[in-house]
Amino acid sequence: MAFGSSVKAAQIADDVTDVLPVKGRSLLQDAYRRFIRNKAAMASVVVLGLIVLFVLIGPLFAQWDNEEIDWERMGDIATSGMPSIENGHYFGLDELGRDLYSRVIQATGTSLLVGVVGAATALIIGTTFGLIAGYVGGRIDSGMMRFVDILLAIPTTLIIILLMVIAGRSFLMLFVALGAFGWLTMARIVRAQTLSLKNREFIEAARAAGVSEGTIMVRHILPNLIGVVIVYASLLVPEMILTESFISFLGLGISEPYTSLGKLIAEGAGTMAYGTTWQLLYPLFFYVAIIMTMFFIGDGLRDALDPKDR
Repeated sequence: MAFGSSVKAAQIADDVTDVLPVKGRSLLQDAYRRFIRNKAAMASVVVLGLIVLFVLIGPLFAQWDNEEIDWERMGDIATSGMPSIENGHYFGLDELGRDLYSRVIQATGTSLLVGVVGAATALIIGTTFGLIAGYVGGRIDSGMMRFVDILLAIPTTLIIILLMVIAGRSFLMLFVALGAFGWLTMARIVRAQTLSLKNREFIEAARAAGVSEGTIMVRHILPNLIGVVIVYASLLVPEMILTESFISFLGLGISEPYTSLGKLIAEGAGTMAYGTTWQLLYPLFFYVAIIMTMFFIGDGLRDALDPKDR
């Protein structure tokens, strides 16, 4: 009984330290401690790190360029285009006889870039818009949020596709299209948090001390939004990748000579009937791995930065 009681007491003490910051440890350090104890999140960080490492150093081991065609094995891709270490085609060939290993490296890097840059763009626009709307309030807040509501009512994917068709399939246009609509939910979240903070005691104390409104927003309200912003940003990355992959799957994404995982998946799905399963499985593996790891990391950040939700 004594042993069982001591074990139970130790568990209760450990749970209390998870909720209450330990003396001498900052909130950020406490959040980091909770995050590294999340096995799924830490495993996802390792997997995502390996994928990034693959993109960075993978080209050093490639024996073929991503646009180079292996004319000797163009006859029957289903047999001669299979993955092989001997001929340097580690992931096999695509339907045009190009090295799939090099193309997967480029596609993975492109999808990660689209996710990160798109999420960063939405983060900057949405945080700024929501912070101003929530803090200023009144008619300005009402007008700004009605503008957000109008944009949210528009089918986002359809508008992005139209922009890509009209303005051209380029990296810049893709980032503009994704960033133009990806910030709307972020703006609503930041506005709601700002409304709950702007009348708190420490904000009133700052006003009484003569601190300017701009300084209050940047130095007092914005730091208290970091947790929510980071969590939502981690979930925006896979959302951007999913959107880009859907557009590429329709054949309206990034144009050659660039490619993305969504584009490779579309190409692989189109050749499944010929027995070239590797053309679909390799890009699909990296695609699923990136999406799943980002979602697990987002969940881990949410639990670490807001332990009350645990």
